Amino acid sequence: MFLLHEYDIFWAFLIISSLIPILAFLISGILAPISEGPEKLSSYESGIEPMGDAWLQFRIRYYMFALVFVVFDVETVFLYPWAMSFDVLGLSVFIEALIFVLILIVGSVYAWRKGALEWS
Repeated sequence: MFLLHEYDIFWAFLIISSLIPILAFLISGILAPISEGPEKLSSYESGIEPMGDAWLQFRIRYYMFALVFVVFDVETVFLYPWAMSFDVLGLSVFIEALIFVLILIVGSVYAWRKGALEWS
């Protein structure tokens, strides 16, 4: 028999965790002063008057470097649970993880040869 009362704590947590940010946004929207002037609409840069245009072009190398970092950061997240339960999973999962790591090594060698890992 499916008992709904077993999930009371889950529903209470879900409702409370949904209401807190909604109430925070509503209360700050009601209490915040509304004044739009030239000072509020100007860009702020460490207390110094901004010089030049706010729209600057960045080289694509910065984005490529960040993307390579994110890929290898995510692979670490995927390898951690596997490493924690290595003794239970067996040889087939070890071979799958080895293939995964080899694909990542091939990708890092490719990124290295293309110059995506060079900062200058």
